[in-house]
Amino acid sequence: MGAHCTDPEALSRTLDCVDAYLVLYCGEDGDREDLRARSGRLQHAMAAGFAQALRERTLAEQEIVARAALEAQGVVAQALHATEARFRAVFEGAAIGIGIADLKGNVLQVNGALRRMFGLSEQSMRGRNVKEWVHPDDAPQTWRLYEELVQGEREHYHLEKAFYRPDGTVLWTNLTVSLLRDADGDPEYQLALMEDTTERRLLNLRLRYEATHDALTGLPNRTFFFERLEKALGAGEGQRFGLCYLDLDGFKTVNDSLGHAAGDRLLVEVADRLQACATASGEMVARLGGDEFVALTTGPDTERTVDELAARIMNALLAPIGVDGRQLTVRGSIGIVEGPAGERSAAEVLRSADITMYRAKSAGGNRFELADPESDARAITRHGLTTALPTALDRGEFFIEYQPLVHLGDGSVRGAEALVRWLHPQHGVLSPDRFIPLAEHTGLIVPLGRWVLEQSVLQARAWRDLHGGAEALGPLRINVNLSPCQLTHPGLVQDTVEILERTGMSPDALCLEVTESALIGADDDLLKPLRRLAEMGVDIALDDFGTGYSNLANLRRLPVSVLKLDRSFTQSMQRFPADPVDLKIVEGIVSLAHSLDLAVTVEGVETGAQAEQLRVLGCDTAQGWYYARPGPRTASTTWPWSTRRASPFQGRPRPGVRGSRATAGPLWLVAQFPAPL
Repeated sequence: MGAHCTDPEALSRTLDCVDAYLVLYCGEDGDREDLRARSGRLQHAMAAGFAQALRERTLAEQEIVARAALEAQGVVAQALHATEARFRAVFEGAAIGIGIADLKGNVLQVNGALRRMFGLSEQSMRGRNVKEWVHPDDAPQTWRLYEELVQGEREHYHLEKAFYRPDGTVLWTNLTVSLLRDADGDPEYQLALMEDTTERRLLNLRLRYEATHDALTGLPNRTFFFERLEKALGAGEGQRFGLCYLDLDGFKTVNDSLGHAAGDRLLVEVADRLQACATASGEMVARLGGDEFVALTTGPDTERTVDELAARIMNALLAPIGVDGRQLTVRGSIGIVEGPAGERSAAEVLRSADITMYRAKSAGGNRFELADPESDARAITRHGLTTALPTALDRGEFFIEYQPLVHLGDGSVRGAEALVRWLHPQHGVLSPDRFIPLAEHTGLIVPLGRWVLEQSVLQARAWRDLHGGAEALGPLRINVNLSPCQLTHPGLVQDTVEILERTGMSPDALCLEVTESALIGADDDLLKPLRRLAEMGVDIALDDFGTGYSNLANLRRLPVSVLKLDRSFTQSMQRFPADPVDLKIVEGIVSLAHSLDLAVTVEGVETGAQAEQLRVLGCDTAQGWYYARPGPRTASTTWPWSTRRASPFQGRPRPGVRGSRATAGPLWLVAQFPAPL
């Protein structure tokens, strides 16, 4: 037994071995019967001892097994208890809500987090059915997913769901529901995990509101408006839209005079009035920024409703607005765009409305205008030209054409007017009235004017050298028209001096032309650069004389030496016979100008009768299609240039030098910029 020889045949073989070998080795010395008896007793004793030992061993092993089983059962129970404790700790201590329900939806267990979310006790939640928690904001698939899960067709689902609390407030959750199966794999329970997202949702809604609404007025902002406009433009066939783009007239004056705080209060009141104008279904008002607002209306009948909406807005602005004890009158300009959905993008619609609004503002404001495709096209072209202007000068797209300036006494050419053109890559040759106002607006007029002045002076120098120099032609005088922006530019005097020095021309060879409208009411600060140039020897001419409201007496304080009559005077002389009153007016201007030592030049001469009439009236020089159309500098080879002959000012003081007498005829070259529109 100690050797663990417990095989069923071990005892019998041992007894056989004892019997055989005991008789064999002890038989010679004893009785064989006695030996067999002794062998039998020995075998019996061995068998009995073996049986006893085996029984004792078996009992010991059974006791060991029993103790091991008891110990294992205790370990399993302890482990199960520990597992249960851990589950309970996790279940109760979890930050998310946990609930267990049967397949019929009856709640069996809920943890503390879930009870706190709903504000209910465990007793009040147990036994309730999950289908009692239906909410109007439930997604369409919510209960379809639930049915699929309890039927075992899916293992879990996840969605955002709202619940009502007992106090009527809404609990928003991220809900995950999983299916629990038994040992055989059959569905048994459903486990729900809920995360309270109410505060996060409210924060997101707040952030969304702030991202889509104007902080000052509370109106929808540009982002929100574009979303609604794109939705309206994407509506189905038969749907239309109408848009009113409003800009307050003179709002900058309020900000500048009363301050931005007062301006903000004004905008808030305007926003409230506009909001009250757009209360019908499909209507909205938004603030794009600054003092710009938009109102949108949608539906099948916007051709009528958009006009009514614009009228309501204009009427809403009629009553004064009280700001800081002041009653402010507010007016606005509105651009209206209306049409079928789906034909234009939101950006195109807003651009058209913006263009139309500025058209209403340029017409005097306090009105609304309907969008016009032709006006839009012109505005878009102007914008394209404005964008291309800065690089056009660098690319060499500008060039100059020349028109002769003729002495009315003998018909000889005494100079030429230089007219700047723009050879645009897409639009071809553009006249100055197409781009000079844009250059004024963008500030490019200063470098462009400097370039034209330099090119004109260089061309005059080339003509002088070609015709034998100053001895043959006399002193050259180059007339360059200055825009109002150039007059206020601090580098005007320095630029002029540098160009004259670089080209080798003297100051008395230059005459700068300034439009009459630019000098109306000019103060001493504006006249200072002109006086400095006049003191240096540069002549100053008053261009387009007769279009403004200046008088000849006022000319005495201006450093001018030449009057250039506007073409409106020559147009009245195209009739035959000319109006005697018009003739008397021109004769009076010429006579008074000469009495002030001012020379007179006339533009727009188109017939010989006009030229003769102007000569009789005493005008000195003239230009127009009667003599030649503007052309390239090569056309000047056919002009009858004057040599040193009688001056157009012979017998009168030389222009620019009052009291002096001119004895030589100057060559005139005029480089002109049209006045800003």
